Amino acid sequence: MTATRAEVLPGEPAITDDLVREHGLRPQEYDTIKSILQREPTFTELGIFSALWSEHCSYKHSRSILKLFPTEGPNVLQGPGENAGVLRLTDGWAVAFKIESHNHPTAVEPYQGAATGVGGILRDVFTMGARPIALLNSLRFGPLSDPHNRYLFAGAVRGIGDYGNCVGIPTVGGEVSFSPSYAGNPLINAMCVGVVREDEVIRAVAEGSGNVLLAVGARTGRDGIHGASFASEALTEESQARRPQVQVADPFTEKLLLEASLELIASGFIVAIQDMGAAGLTSSSAEMAARGGVGIEIDTARVPTREPDMTPYEILLSESQERMLVVALRDHVADVEAIMHKWELEAVPIGQVTEDGMYRVRHAGVIVAEIPGRQLIEECPVYHPEATEDPLRATLRGQTPEQRDPPPETALLTLLDEPSIASKRWVFEQYDSTVQASTVNGPGHDAGVVRIPGTSIGIAVATDCTSRYVALDPYEGGKAAVAEAARNVACVGARPIGITNCLNFGSPEKADVFFQFREACRGIAEACSALGTPVTGGNVSFYNEHPQGAIDPTPVIGMVGVLDDVANVLRSSFTTPGDAILLLGRTRGHLGASAYWEYVLDAVVGSPPPVDLADEKALQSLLLHVAGRSLAHSCHDVSDGGLAVALAEACIGTPYQATPIGAIVDIREIQGNLTDAEVLFGEDQGRAILSASPADAAIVLTEAREFGVPATQIGTVGGDGDIFQIQLARRRIEVDTAVLHQTYFDAIPGRMDTMDPQATDN
Repeated sequence: MTATRAEVLPGEPAITDDLVREHGLRPQEYDTIKSILQREPTFTELGIFSALWSEHCSYKHSRSILKLFPTEGPNVLQGPGENAGVLRLTDGWAVAFKIESHNHPTAVEPYQGAATGVGGILRDVFTMGARPIALLNSLRFGPLSDPHNRYLFAGAVRGIGDYGNCVGIPTVGGEVSFSPSYAGNPLINAMCVGVVREDEVIRAVAEGSGNVLLAVGARTGRDGIHGASFASEALTEESQARRPQVQVADPFTEKLLLEASLELIASGFIVAIQDMGAAGLTSSSAEMAARGGVGIEIDTARVPTREPDMTPYEILLSESQERMLVVALRDHVADVEAIMHKWELEAVPIGQVTEDGMYRVRHAGVIVAEIPGRQLIEECPVYHPEATEDPLRATLRGQTPEQRDPPPETALLTLLDEPSIASKRWVFEQYDSTVQASTVNGPGHDAGVVRIPGTSIGIAVATDCTSRYVALDPYEGGKAAVAEAARNVACVGARPIGITNCLNFGSPEKADVFFQFREACRGIAEACSALGTPVTGGNVSFYNEHPQGAIDPTPVIGMVGVLDDVANVLRSSFTTPGDAILLLGRTRGHLGASAYWEYVLDAVVGSPPPVDLADEKALQSLLLHVAGRSLAHSCHDVSDGGLAVALAEACIGTPYQATPIGAIVDIREIQGNLTDAEVLFGEDQGRAILSASPADAAIVLTEAREFGVPATQIGTVGGDGDIFQIQLARRRIEVDTAVLHQTYFDAIPGRMDTMDPQATDN
């Protein structure tokens, strides 16, 4: 298969070494391009290759490592390689879900960057034929003491809220964390979950010579050009100049596009549909053709544009939002147009499927690009970087902070006042979490839960990653991210069934960063295999760097679980005075890499707590059994801040709970020889606190032994009502629950109230 000489259009620049570098292509990659074409590329062809061979689209540094992940299982209907993964549920239902990053765009334009991240992930899900029913996010910013970080945080949250609220999809959970490593490079990871009948899943595979390609939805503009390339390079002081490469959101068009696309898919008039996401028309058309083993031919002059005199290069690489590419049966083009027009959207034929395997682009009849399609997608060089741990990390793992433990009451309030631990009410009150009227558990619980409309089936969802664990020990940190996400889902009574992941790292060309990536993926793979949660897809986001260095490695896990009956859902806070409080799991007092050491002692050092995957599996099995038999009133996992923080959070309750509830706790039995700090703030994995009536608590204690899970009754809900009390071996701590409540809920608003109303991006 040989490409003809495509024509150079008037005004196009000549290909030079500098131009190749500006497109993010290495010399050896350019040599490969010339070998594929057997000639020099045109400017348009150079743009096509630069987009599809960017790290963001090609995974050229990560592809070999991603093969570690388990991707198959009895529930997997669609694994990696499609717009979204799909898992089988029950009664003919399936769940489609995906998480992706929009980090760099948010760093330079927080509102639009975050908003368009939500729009893109919605399209990934509904192009599978699934109706989106829930959104989540995982957000990372620099410390809120810095005005610029407050500006980024406020803008991103507003963008996420405005987009999801306008489209009408509830945001039911997520996580927000703050650390100096994200000060120059925030992370915006958006996740969407949708439901579809198992036999109605559609895939983005072009087929059928003569079938017609249609551009549907919004018109194409100049926003977002080279967005994929921008996401594949480190941020610098000059990155603000890339603002024109940030897309502009239009959620109202997205809502129309969602409904129109689902109607198109149900009509039987189309064979494939794909979002014009990263790399726009280029990636959607080339990837659909490659999956089907066919060629395509496009005429960019037919693509509806909203700006005059756009070139083929601009049209192909634009990442304007709310656009889809549809492959329609040749005899049903008019039917597709009619459906789109019903929803007040354009549908314009721009090309067709061909038999010759070529990726061919014309502009007003002139061939401006002709590339062998399979080679365009498959022959991007794959790299195997050196992987060596930074010796400083090993040194930090072996260190402990100077022992200067403050009074436990002071330490507890310090932790509850830390924005990474404190209530995220300031964030999620800007989101509509109840639209569609199917939300069972909204934000503030261990996992969000949404009922499939018209059924009793619930889908539980959570995102999780403790980045300081991964920074200090990427292998254990990767395991812990999966384990905690699964534990969060199990704590609401759902069975974990699969994950999507968003792997946020610095430059893979640095040996220490690639070591972090490889080892974190190894830990994720091991945990997923042990817990039976296959990886159905996700996103690798490299080059998250800024002039001060790389971000902490942050492999975010998006976990999905299923409840056969939402009547059995558990919530995270205590509800009933007189209930017994049980601690499930083994307490060893592990303080390495803990929130206590970081936020109280100002030391990010030590080895993170090891993850025993057999113990995790046993705990999750017990929690599912307890929930299924309605033996508990609440359940909350023990994680950041250890047992003391978990107990305090269970007393404080959700923002919508009228008043906090007290607890009288005695942990002398589990303390043994542990110090007060170890037993209160150690972050041993595989633990949860559970409340139940005294009679049911006795049953749980008996059945815990059968599941091989250590279980101890440690206290009673209520007690003196407004007192949070913990009896230790040598002291008793008491804090008024109103103080806990105020500290926890005021932490972020108090910092954001200092935000200069004139704050800008400068």
